[in-house]
Amino acid sequence: MSTVRGVTIDEHERGRGWTPEVDARMAALETPIRRLLEPRTASLADADRITLVPDAHYPFHPSSGVVTDPAVIGALVAYLERETSAAIAVAGSSEYVSAERTGEYLGYDDVLERFDASLFDPADAPRNDETVRLGDQPVALAVPDRLASGSVIPVPALRPTRDGPIAGGMRTLARHVDCSIDGGVAGAAAAAVVDPELAVLDATIAYAGEPYAAETLFAGPTAAVDAVGARLLDRSLADDEALEYGLGAGDPDGIRVDGVDVAALRDRCPSGELPPPTDPHPAVSIAYRTYAAVSGDGVPPQLDGR
Repeated sequence: MSTVRGVTIDEHERGRGWTPEVDARMAALETPIRRLLEPRTASLADADRITLVPDAHYPFHPSSGVVTDPAVIGALVAYLERETSAAIAVAGSSEYVSAERTGEYLGYDDVLERFDASLFDPADAPRNDETVRLGDQPVALAVPDRLASGSVIPVPALRPTRDGPIAGGMRTLARHVDCSIDGGVAGAAAAAVVDPELAVLDATIAYAGEPYAAETLFAGPTAAVDAVGARLLDRSLADDEALEYGLGAGDPDGIRVDGVDVAALRDRCPSGELPPPTDPHPAVSIAYRTYAAVSGDGVPPQLDGR
């Protein structure tokens, strides 16, 4: 039986609604992150290097729930630097714009400059050729060296993919891996080769048709955490190839969640689709333009027309 650990962020720690100051969000996350990772500290303490892989598929504003909140990454880095001696890096994304620009828009660079951690672009890293067998089919992959060795922690946002299934940790890893097969199989293959230490699901703000302040974090085996996320957004586990191969012979109903009432949270979460990158939800545009005007941050390309 796989066990997923969940923690809820208390309102008095986080406050109601979105808090623009990243330092305040990081402070509110300090205790929940410690509670979440304490059971894994012993295994992480021996790592020479740890790579966090956030869901940074496109620079929507973090308050949208479409991307991993940089405050979650910052709180994770702070804990890992305090509890381990590993060299820590955060994988940037250059799917649409450069990893450097994505990190700047999302605020990862601003957070990481507080620590010894660095942002790196897996697209520019040397790659290892690997082959993994899923069911009856061999799957060939080219995996960035840093993801193929050392401890890896995918940190997806709680959101669907554009095709409908949960984004999750497996698909977050797949975006940085060249795979001979597309879709959910690529996610399961990437996770099989990378073999993450664990996954952390950022459900502080979820997105499925609209943002929702779920104020929750989950951690555990990657496929099990993805299955919990799929249930929260009312996605079919049976129709998801990533989960089919990632869980293997494991029974999804056998996944235990400690610390959070998943059924109650699922009843509160929305169940809609991801906005197209060229047409973000109006609330996202308003939120980001207001935030940019106050903070001086840049406005992402999908919002400024560039």
